[in-house]
Amino acid sequence: MSTDYQQAREALGLRLRELRLGAAGGRLTGTQLATRLGWPHSKVYKLEGGRQTAAPEDLTAWAAAVGQPDVAEELLARLRGFESHIRSWRRQLASGHRPVQDVWNIEVDRSQTIYAWEESVIPGMLQTADYARAIFLRYADLYGSVRDTEEAVRTRILRQQWLHQGGRRFHALIWEAALHALICSPSVLAAQLDRLAGMVGMDTVELGIVPLGASLRIPTANGFWVLDDRLVIAEDWHAEIWLDDADSVATYMRVWTTLSQSAVYGADAQALITRAQRSVNPRA
Repeated sequence: MSTDYQQAREALGLRLRELRLGAAGGRLTGTQLATRLGWPHSKVYKLEGGRQTAAPEDLTAWAAAVGQPDVAEELLARLRGFESHIRSWRRQLASGHRPVQDVWNIEVDRSQTIYAWEESVIPGMLQTADYARAIFLRYADLYGSVRDTEEAVRTRILRQQWLHQGGRRFHALIWEAALHALICSPSVLAAQLDRLAGMVGMDTVELGIVPLGASLRIPTANGFWVLDDRLVIAEDWHAEIWLDDADSVATYMRVWTTLSQSAVYGADAQALITRAQRSVNPRA
């Protein structure tokens, strides 16, 4: 977790403690407040200590329980401020995958140059509809989220129009393992590899593949995208991390550049795709 995020969470916790101690009608102990809220007392202390991130409904309930409902908007504003960097999947996917894709499309449309690193899947900008569908269904199962799969697929595919606009450039790096990962059926993967092979040499796409046997200067770690020089979007299992400070953007670009030094391009990349095609369909 980023230092800035944790500091903001701790600052919110201190404000919550201040409100508890200054409750209308007299100071409340943590146990008394927990009883009013119907929570385990440990939740009160975790929120105040910055060890748990409050949900919006937690903050609204806290403000009411201490007799100061008018401060709820202030607390929610504090939460929005630091959650703009750490966007939990639980909250993002509350309405399904389509809204998340809509937000991505807005940011992609604003960008001229995108750098992407994916170690386990084909990047969304290069996915077939069937492959994207398989990915969304797997994540819907994992998070128990709304199954708006077809809407999410259409929105992701719509984003790919960006690749056909002049002046745009997509620099994609993929670990070879992603070419073999059966996150979908073999037939869907075969079609996805055909699509990927067709991207090699496209004037708006630079496709690099890091071979499994390549010497790596750093671990492959998680996937991330750098949009122009203004925004990094990185994925973890609990959240998407959005970073827009210059130091973070520069760090992720150094990571991308370092990984790219182990990649192959052009005919060599095509050979790795062909090897994966033969693996998924030995008769090819």
